[in-house]
Amino acid sequence: MALGRFDDLLKQVVRELAEPESYKEVFHQLCDGESLPSLTGLSEIVDLCRAILFPGYFGYSHITSHTIAYHTGVNVECLYNKLTEQILAGLCFDKAAEATRERATAICAQFIGRLPELRRQLGTDVIAAYEGDPAATSYGEVISCYPVIRALSNYRMAHELHLLGVPLIPRIITEMAHSETGIDIHPAATIGDYFTIDHGTGVVIGATSIIGHHVKLYQGVTLGAKSFPLDAQGNPIKGIDRHPILEDGVIVYSNSTILGRITIGRGAVIGGNVWVTEDVPAGTKVLQKR
Repeated sequence: MALGRFDDLLKQVVRELAEPESYKEVFHQLCDGESLPSLTGLSEIVDLCRAILFPGYFGYSHITSHTIAYHTGVNVECLYNKLTEQILAGLCFDKAAEATRERATAICAQFIGRLPELRRQLGTDVIAAYEGDPAATSYGEVISCYPVIRALSNYRMAHELHLLGVPLIPRIITEMAHSETGIDIHPAATIGDYFTIDHGTGVVIGATSIIGHHVKLYQGVTLGAKSFPLDAQGNPIKGIDRHPILEDGVIVYSNSTILGRITIGRGAVIGGNVWVTEDVPAGTKVLQKR
């Protein structure tokens, strides 16, 4: 189809978009043999991990105690193959080391070796969600329906990959759960056992947050950072601890905001709609003034 009177305009736009200066921040040039991580492939990996970690609830539903070893073996082998390819693609974003298949397979094997511990951790989260909600009727309901378990499944997978030095992919996996549940957990955050979030929508947990055991959050809670400090050139200083520490047994009620590298002491309770920027001693209740 003839472009007619818009021909010159379109050619000019193409010239401008092809200028290196216009795309230097947004362009990723693949090297020979490389590929980008696949959202579809990572979604399949999350589904495989859920089927392995929660047999009978996800994946093949007719699994029995007699066939669990077989089905787990099939899923683990499939996970190994699929995850190796995605890790290899993700390693292309690591500027400090070469992306090799040998490195990708070693990382994948280490991740799979952590699956029994991931199942144990998620089992404690299921217990916390069930015991923390009078409306919960069974562990099955919690596993099948509660957004916190979906979000924590993704987070705990992503956190292990983050610890193993995989770039980009952990963040993609947690953002999948963010889109699905409204719960935003950075894969670098550290979260202990028996953790739960009631309802969940709007919860934000920043990258350097540290959360102890038996901690409970409600919807709308933010564990965030204050404004970035700047260096002498006026650039944000990254890589510093800037999010809160919540010690064991802390409860934070809905829509409260906790900012900065402060410590909320063991067993403290933060009431709803509270803004906290200073340390809270153990056992303290922080409530709105009437």
